[in-house]
Amino acid sequence: MHRHQAKYLDIARPIEAIFANSSDALSSISARSRPAMPTLLSPITVGSLQLPNRVIMAPLTRARCEAGDIPSELMATHYAQRASAGLIIAEATMAIANNCAFIGAPGIHNNAQIDGWRTTTNAVHAAGGRIFLQVWHGGRACHSLLNGGAQPVAPSAIAITEGETYTPEGMQPYEVPRALRDDEIPGIIAGFRQAAVNAKRAGFDGVELHGANGYLLDQFLRDSSNIRSGPYGGSFENRARLMLEVIEATASVFGADRVGLRISPLNSYNSMIDSDPVGLTTYLANRLNPLGIAYLHVMRSDFLGHQQGDILSPARAAYKGCIIANMGYSIAEAEQAVASGAVDAIAFGTAFLANPDLPARIKAKAPLNAPDPATFYAQGAKGYTDYPTMKEAGLAEAFFT
Repeated sequence: MHRHQAKYLDIARPIEAIFANSSDALSSISARSRPAMPTLLSPITVGSLQLPNRVIMAPLTRARCEAGDIPSELMATHYAQRASAGLIIAEATMAIANNCAFIGAPGIHNNAQIDGWRTTTNAVHAAGGRIFLQVWHGGRACHSLLNGGAQPVAPSAIAITEGETYTPEGMQPYEVPRALRDDEIPGIIAGFRQAAVNAKRAGFDGVELHGANGYLLDQFLRDSSNIRSGPYGGSFENRARLMLEVIEATASVFGADRVGLRISPLNSYNSMIDSDPVGLTTYLANRLNPLGIAYLHVMRSDFLGHQQGDILSPARAAYKGCIIANMGYSIAEAEQAVASGAVDAIAFGTAFLANPDLPARIKAKAPLNAPDPATFYAQGAKGYTDYPTMKEAGLAEAFFT
C-alpha cells in the first residue's frame, strides 16, 4: 500500500466511526421521539377527563333496581367492583317518568332515584373510578303496562313488529305508539336536560345520551321509524334535529366535554333500519364536530345479523373527536383497532360483566371468566357481583410472580 493511501485510511477510520456513532445516536433519538402506538392500557384524554386506560365498561341493563326504579346497594357494589375501567358508562336510565321500556331499569327523575344513584357514584369514586350515566327515553319500546297506562310515544305511529316485551302481565306485543306533536318536543328536550341536572346532583362525572338500539332518539334519527313531515322528519338534518337539541340541552348542564353520544346505525333491534346508514353516520359525525362533545360511542354491527356494513370507517373519517367502538370485540381485535387508530377506545359489555378486573387481566394476558347469560336479567348477586377477580380465582400469583 502506498504511504499516502495508508495515511488516508488512518484519517478515514475515525471519521467513519464518528459517522457510525452519529447514525446510531440519530436512530436512538428518532426511536425516542416517535410516539408509541397506543394500546388498550394507554391513558387517554376524553373530553375533560383523563382516563388511565381505554378499556371502557359499556352500559348494560341488568334489572337489579329496587321498587320505584331506585338503584340498589347491590348496583353500587357491582359498579365499584369495576372501577378500574377507564370509564364506566352506567346502564340506560329513564330521563322522564312513565317512559320505562324494561322492568327493573333505573330512573333519574325523582329524589329517591337520585339518592340511590349517589350511593353508586360515591362507591365508584372511592374505588378510584370515573362514571357516566346513560340517559334514555324508551319511545315506542315502552308499554302502557309498565307506565301506569300511558300510551308510548314516538316520532310516528309505527309499532315494533319483532318480538314481544315483558310486562307485569307477562309477555305482550308492542303497542302502536302515539306520534309526538311538534309542540310536545320541547318538553322531551327539557326532560333530558333535567335528567342531566339530576345526574350531576347524583355525582356522575358526565352523561351519555342513548341514541341507539331503537329507543326514542334513534327512532327520530332513522327513516324506518320516522316518517313524519315538518322540522323533525324527512331529511338527515331534520331527523337528527332532536338528538342535536338534546345534546345542546345536556351540555348546558355538564359542559359538552362531559357529554357522550351512543349510536347504532346498523342495528336492527327493535325493528330498526335506515335506508342510508353510512350517509346518516357521516352527516351526524360532521354535525357533532363543532359541538365538542366528549366522545362518539359507535355500535358497529347488528345484534340480529340482518344488516351488514362498515359504519366505523366513515365515522372515523368524518368525526374529529374520540370514538369509542363496541360490539363483539375480542381482546386481540380491540388491541389492533386501538393501535391502528381506527378507534380510540373499546367498550366491553359482557366481558366486563364477567370480569370485574378486566384491565388487570388484559395486562397479565390472563384467561377471562365466561359470562352466564342465564343470570343476565335475574335478581340478586348471582351473575352480577359474584364473578371472581384474578386474585379470588387464584390466578394472581401465577401471572404476577
